[in-house]
Amino acid sequence: MHRVTTRIPARLVSIVGVSLICAGSAHAQSGSQPTLANAAAQAPAAEDDDAALVLAEPDFRVVTLPTTLRLPLHKGNFQLTHRFNGNLRRGSFSQNASNLFGLDQGAVVGFEYRFGIVPHVQAAIYRTAIDKTFQFYAKYDAIRQSASSPLAVSGLASIEGGDNFQERYAPALGLTVSRLLGDRVGLYATPIWVHNTAAVLDVDRDTFFVGLGARVRVTPSVYVVGDVSPRAAGYSPEKPAFDFGIEKRYGGHVFQLNFGNGQGTTFAQMARGGFRDSLFMGFNLSRKFY
Repeated sequence: MHRVTTRIPARLVSIVGVSLICAGSAHAQSGSQPTLANAAAQAPAAEDDDAALVLAEPDFRVVTLPTTLRLPLHKGNFQLTHRFNGNLRRGSFSQNASNLFGLDQGAVVGFEYRFGIVPHVQAAIYRTAIDKTFQFYAKYDAIRQSASSPLAVSGLASIEGGDNFQERYAPALGLTVSRLLGDRVGLYATPIWVHNTAAVLDVDRDTFFVGLGARVRVTPSVYVVGDVSPRAAGYSPEKPAFDFGIEKRYGGHVFQLNFGNGQGTTFAQMARGGFRDSLFMGFNLSRKFY
């Protein structure tokens, strides 16, 4: 038998080798470029995701004061506010305990629903049993805390009216400025001007107050909260309203047990202040739909 030997020209081998090297280099470059581009694109996208959980700011209220939490476009949030009528600073401990610390004495209940109407703009409707008040307001989340901005800023505009929005109208304008310290602490300053705060007395007066609030995460899902709303100018009866409490986050729910010297939860009610020698127990319950 004769062995058949096929000789491949050296020039052809060189051409094939160069082609393979070039193809491999092009493939490597085409694979690396999209990866880098995707990583660059994903970073700002993640930073601007309004639906992402913000550990230091899980809710749209501290207790009564608003936060700078954003609401995704076309998503919603429901909140229930509940303030019991029993004044825990009246009577002995045993007397308050016999009334289940106010649970047996009725409560002031409020319902709120907010919706993301356009990017970074929320519209909300809130109804509380105090004077059968309806409140309509909008919140514009203008500035987000980031590497280039140490603060977040939201603008607020509101109007509320008693007797199911038929009288005693009280418009309000304000800002919420926040500073989040990592994923543990949220600090808030909320200057708000409210018109017609003495309407119940049939007197035309305004009030300007500066709400101060804080939220501290003490475990992965438990927080302590507090806010106070001292009046800086205008009509300022009674004592400044204050609240404090503890809350638990569970998925899209936040449950908060709170205590305060008043039962007001709208801007005009906060402007009118709390009551002397008073402490009311209550709770907030919220549910995000996103």
